[in-house]
Amino acid sequence: MPSLLEVENITVTFGGHKALDSAGLRAERGHVTGLIGPNGAGKSTLFDVISGLRRPTSGSVAIDGRDVTRLGPSRRARHGLARTFQRLELFGRLSVRDNLLVAAELGPHRRHAHRTVGEIIDRLGLHHVADSSADALPTGTGRLVEVARAMAVRPALVLLDEPAAGQDHTETEKFAALLRSLAEDGAAVLLVEHDMGLVMNVCDQVFVLDLGKIIASGPPEVIRRDQAVLSAYLGES
Repeated sequence: MPSLLEVENITVTFGGHKALDSAGLRAERGHVTGLIGPNGAGKSTLFDVISGLRRPTSGSVAIDGRDVTRLGPSRRARHGLARTFQRLELFGRLSVRDNLLVAAELGPHRRHAHRTVGEIIDRLGLHHVADSSADALPTGTGRLVEVARAMAVRPALVLLDEPAAGQDHTETEKFAALLRSLAEDGAAVLLVEHDMGLVMNVCDQVFVLDLGKIIASGPPEVIRRDQAVLSAYLGES
């Protein structure tokens, strides 16, 4: 049975520079998959390729067995992909509730958008900010709302780009529980994150990207001991 997300031999070239060099990964239903690597490794570029914001020089992306390499972001969204961004992207003048409604009304269950939003607000404990404008939120809460908005389209594949940035320890622990629950609901979660404690705690599988290439992959306990990872990412010899 194919993985929900299959990324094969992705190369992205800017002039003579290879931002990605035959990079590939897989994300399974019901699992949280991590993508880590030093700054400039190509993580966000790979996310852009997966979500359709950037066309690769070569390689392929498949979602649920369907080749989507030539499809744009909106078409991929219809195949169940939702994404957050490294830079917080919310509709600042809208309330938290309306931010979620915008997404829910574009999703496959648009007729039940208000019910979907209410369920997500309940699930994430967002009642106290539901009617606040998004631009008044602290960063950690804003990150949670951005994930909530992705959840509102009932995605099969969720791409999260540094979602724990700006969160304190308590918020990060709650966020880890949320990621596990998303996977338990059957979604494939792909996480780019610099918080190694969160990655090693919540991920089932981790891929390590360095200088555009995947240099290691495996469960967290294997990645912790991988010498190539220690050298390239953690700066240890």
